[in-house]
Amino acid sequence: MGLATNEIFKEMKHSEDRIQQESILWFRNTFCLAHHEPRYLMYSIPNDGKDMMEQMRKKATGMLPGASDTVIDFGFTVVYCEFKDDRGTQKEAQKKFQQRVEALGREYWLVRDLETFKSKVYGILDRREA
Repeated sequence: MGLATNEIFKEMKHSEDRIQQESILWFRNTFCLAHHEPRYLMYSIPNDGKDMMEQMRKKATGMLPGASDTVIDFGFTVVYCEFKDDRGTQKEAQKKFQQRVEALGREYWLVRDLETFKSKVYGILDRREA
């Protein structure tokens, strides 16, 4: 790894991106490999843009302001997951999105660290088993 890459990873260490990255990596390695049965899905929703033109294009093609960072499909239910660090707070659009998700009877998780994420995943799977 070059110096620039090391700098990026240091900066990401406790950021929302890092928490999301660690959670996706753990989830995919634990539940999404070819030999897993069932093989669940977890994917990100890239709902931010680098510039105004990209934002306009994304909105025109279906971007929803406030949408969660990721979606997890367990087959028997779908969970929407937003990642925030210890200082992060939801924007108003994110709160409205959460309300819409919960009104549909789905779960919306606000996750601040990998251990919480793991606990929530195992919790939903335990409820399925019960």
